[in-house]
Parts: sequence; structure tokens; C-alpha cells
Amino acid sequence: MTGNFSRETSAGKVEGICDPKFKGVAEAFVENFEKRDEVGGNVCITLEGKTVVDLWGGKKERNGDAWEKDTVSIVFSCTKGATALAAHMLADRGKLDLDAKVTDYWPEYGANGKEETLVSMMLDHSAGVPHVREKVKSGGYWDHDYMCGLVAGETPFWEPGTRNGYHGVTFAWTVGEMVRRASGTSLGAFFRDEIAGPFGLDFWIGLPEDKEPRVAKMIDAEMPADAATSRFTQAVMNDPQSASHLFLLNNGGANFNSRECHAAEVGSANGITNGRGLAGMYQPLANGGGKLVSADTLNRMGRVAMATHEDATLLIPSRFALGFMKSMDNSAVPNAVNSSCVLSEDAFGHVGMGGSIGFADPRAQMSFGYNMNRMGFGILLNDRGQALVDAAYEAIGYKRSGGVFAG
Repeated sequence: MTGNFSRETSAGKVEGICDPKFKGVAEAFVENFEKRDEVGGNVCITLEGKTVVDLWGGKKERNGDAWEKDTVSIVFSCTKGATALAAHMLADRGKLDLDAKVTDYWPEYGANGKEETLVSMMLDHSAGVPHVREKVKSGGYWDHDYMCGLVAGETPFWEPGTRNGYHGVTFAWTVGEMVRRASGTSLGAFFRDEIAGPFGLDFWIGLPEDKEPRVAKMIDAEMPADAATSRFTQAVMNDPQSASHLFLLNNGGANFNSRECHAAEVGSANGITNGRGLAGMYQPLANGGGKLVSADTLNRMGRVAMATHEDATLLIPSRFALGFMKSMDNSAVPNAVNSSCVLSEDAFGHVGMGGSIGFADPRAQMSFGYNMNRMGFGILLNDRGQALVDAAYEAIGYKRSGGVFAG
């Protein structure tokens, strides 16, 4: 039976609820504050539709106010899971055919070698537009139509469908635009009306101004010495024409702590929520699809759609379902700091830059969400998030073997 939890740490109080079965998660969360320089965060887990862990603690900023139960933060690419869910819901309703050509919905996109691109290629990161080459104007990320115009006019980095490379930000103007055209409303409005609102989630893609005081500002990651030699870091620093460099640095001076950012609808990168909101979004998907999607659509959402030995953007092996990340164990890859996210083979979800994560595991009937404000360096999870995931799986009797957790 879930009970109250309270613990003082050197970084502030940790409190909430935790089922004794998941005491390892609570201990890992506390240890993040004591030993891994966590500043503030929230972890939430549901099992068989019931909340078994909901813990929060620390500070909204270093030496600042306490992280409250309703504190939220930007979760970066965890937003892709929300955008992908919207696309699959529309597909389930017959409004978006994932196997159709993009030009069936967006004729202007069919230019410069992108004419045969399928909607599914946008979801599995094989569409060939991992970023745009033209310099993004100041504040361009917050102008949806402007960015859609750049993406539509872009020449693909490779023939669409022939390989994949993480569409780290452009996912907002590929999949996000598919949602807008298929639904007739903006992504943020669709998500609010069809997902966040009905399920009572504190989760926004386009934050109302009156919620701004609840937002914890993100603390930039510090690059560890051993990360400088990674292939991704080297490409970012030394190859200005690479997808890696453009994705990370061609951003129009984007300030993700700004009100301008929080108010925009960037379906790849600016969702604002907490661990509770992430776990809540994935909870129906961990339990048969609920009122969100049919069983057939749920099965398709969790299947690997694209895997590669070298992601063209991240320069590591990667595995994706249609819009979601699958388990990736790159711990043995040299010069690839924090480039893994180890889940079960059945799980699907998404990591956010800095180390946040949300996912569903339909076989285990478990959903998971974690957010924080001190970003970690690296492409996928760092030791804070993975420690919580490890403890969650261990609590339900899973063991880590061959790069995944198995029950």
C-alpha cells in the first residue's frame, strides 16, 4: 500500500508518496540529491493504472525556493512523445495515414528531392531533414509557419527513407505540421483538448502565461572532460555543415528559459510538465491504450521502425519506433558519454535533453516520468535518470540482460 515519504537531504527536502515495493526508487531519488548533484526534480510511476511513486524535492534553482508538488519544467525532447501520440491518435481516427505521402497533406513539402517522403519517415527520423542549412532568424523557433517554410524548402541530407538521423528539433515542423494539417487545429490545442485536459495533466505545449510562476528554470549542463572527444561533440565543434552542428547550434539564439519559448508550440522541444505529467500521459498506453488509441495502434506505436549502427545526427547506434525511442544500450561504444537509455524491449517513450524521460511499458503495465532542472551532459540519459529507471524495473522483478530489462 502506498505510503507517505519524507526525507531531508543536503539539497533540500524530498517528499511525496511511495509504495514500499518501490522503496529502491525513493532511495535512488534521494541519492541523486546527495551524491549526483540533483538540484530539483520529480519522479512518478504508475503500475496497473495506479500511482505507486510520486516524489519531488530539492530547489527550483540553486539556493532558491523549494521545488513544490506542482513545480514544472521544460522537458525538451520528451515533448516528441506527446507529439507522436497526437499523430497516432489521428491515425487511429482515420484522419492521418502514416503510410501516405507527406504531399497528400502538405503539397509544398514535395520539393528538392522530398517528393516521395512518407508520413512514417517523419516519425522514425528517416525523412532526411534533421535540421535546416539556412541560418535560422533570431527567435525563429517560436515562429511555426516560418520554420515550416524552411523545412519544406530544405534539400534532404539523404534520400528519404534510406537511413535515419535524429530530427532533434525539426520533428516539431514535420510531425507537428502533420498533426496540424490532419486535425485542423494547432498541435498545442489538440494536445490540450484531447490529452492533457481530459486526463487532468499539468502538461502544456504552449504554456499559458498564468502558469509561468510554477516553472523551474533549467540549469545548463557542464561538459565533463571525457565528453570532448565524442564523435558527436567533435562534429558539433568542427563540422559546421554537419547535421550534428546545425541541430545543436543553428537555433536563432533560442533561449529555452524565456517566456517567448514557453508560450510557443514547438512539438519537439518545449513541452512543459513534470514527472507526474509524463507518467500520466503514458499511463493509458501502459494499460491497453485506454481512450487514446486502439490495441492495434498501440502495438504499432511500440514496434521498432528504424534502427541503425550510426545515427546520422547523434553518431551513435539508435533505435526508434514511430515517434518514440526504444531501449538503447551504447555503454560499450567508445567516446559516447551518456548515450544510453536502457528500458525493457516492450517499453517506448522519449528522453529529453539533459536527462528527463517518460515512457510506457505495456507488458509490465508500468508508466514512468522524471523531470529535473539541472541538466546533465550527453545525448540520452545520465546516471540520475537511469538509476531511477533501474530501480523501477528492479522493483517489479526485472533484471538487466543484453542491453535491456526483462521480466
